[in-house]
Amino acid sequence: MNIQIFGTKKCQDTRKAERYFKERRIKFQFVDLTVRGLSKGELNSVKAAVGLNNLIDKESKLYQQKNLAYIIHDVEEQLLVNPMLLKTPIVRNGRKATLGYQPDIWQTWQNV
Repeated sequence: MNIQIFGTKKCQDTRKAERYFKERRIKFQFVDLTVRGLSKGELNSVKAAVGLNNLIDKESKLYQQKNLAYIIHDVEEQLLVNPMLLKTPIVRNGRKATLGYQPDIWQTWQNV
């Protein structure tokens, strides 16, 4: 398994995801979205696995501040420019990906 966790240190679900993999001694790479966002290739990979509209966190303060619900915009471009709009954590394993805390799905990745 080649696990990547995209999230922020302040996100409770991101910390739970990190703890899940640490407890099982599964190595992972943590990418702090406050420091570095997803590349276009990473975004495309995650988008293929979970869908573009599922990626945007419509409950986030940034989404509300920018009034993105009322403005016609390119969602992909917004996510590349503003990684804090992403739902977290994003957990990637190759071409597979999940949004949020999904231990049941991660368990199936271990059994393969």
